[in-house]
Amino acid sequence: MRVLVTGASGLLGGAVAAEILAAGHDVRTFQRRPSGIPGATDALGSMTDGPAVARAVEGMEAIVHLAAKVSLAGAPWQFRAVNVEGTRSLLAAATDAGTPRLVYVSSPSVAHAGTSIVGDDARPADPLLARGDYARTKAEAELLALAADTSTFRVVAVRPHLVWGPGDTQLVARIVERARRGRLPRIGSGAALIDTTYIDNAASGIAAALAQVDRVHGGSYVISNGEPRPVAELIAGICAAAGVPAPRWGVPAGLAKAAGSAVEALWRIRPGVDEPPMTRFLAEQLSTAHWFDQRRTREDLRWTPAVTLDEGLHRLARWYDAAR
Repeated sequence: MRVLVTGASGLLGGAVAAEILAAGHDVRTFQRRPSGIPGATDALGSMTDGPAVARAVEGMEAIVHLAAKVSLAGAPWQFRAVNVEGTRSLLAAATDAGTPRLVYVSSPSVAHAGTSIVGDDARPADPLLARGDYARTKAEAELLALAADTSTFRVVAVRPHLVWGPGDTQLVARIVERARRGRLPRIGSGAALIDTTYIDNAASGIAAALAQVDRVHGGSYVISNGEPRPVAELIAGICAAAGVPAPRWGVPAGLAKAAGSAVEALWRIRPGVDEPPMTRFLAEQLSTAHWFDQRRTREDLRWTPAVTLDEGLHRLARWYDAAR
């Protein structure tokens, strides 16, 4: 197929584009800067530029939509412009071009209301209950995408959960940098079970959704390693791989949530140059369980993760060793 991958300059988008190329498809990427992916054709532009989106979609037989504003902070209108209106523009362009398939890459946060998730399947996206502008706008965009699903325009939503791996500038890099400076506390007991997704597994899971979209369209699937671990153990494993000390001090979960709310309020008045050190959403993520039943995902997408959590940590350690 001729496949458009949006957001391919990011870690996950680049891995997905490479995975789809390896499966024998022709890949065009769409993002604001060159993807650097051998074999792919770049179409540069922003999701907020409707004509550029339409040009990128022209002639495509499938779309994998990853482009999004991903942040713990920022102006609400920016999240809406990219995540909601950008998706709306893409759907309109796909309809006009007669593109028959779309894989919308979402997030489990679209259905997370701040309480523990223990072995659930993919709950319905809910913009009213989702926490933070990112999650709310991704929830709204997922609902838009699934509402467009028909027998001739087949849409499936996939939600990779906490993607990480070598070169990750989000989850891994922030954990490592804060641990190196001694500013990474344990939130709560550290015993909450959470699941994550190694980058190779996330990419292969999304590619599997593309391969099966004609069969499974209309639904949402959470993708993860399926190996929940205590959050303190997971963070310690990442720190060990990077050669930095694991957290040695803790903050009660209630206090972290209150501090996160205060930081969010301050960031709205005077934004910092980087991500805020704590938000209520982040405190909830680090102190409550969130892991998912993967049986339906694996059966319907005909997919299983190839890289275990421990192997992923070994690969991360080798990457840090090579970078030293």
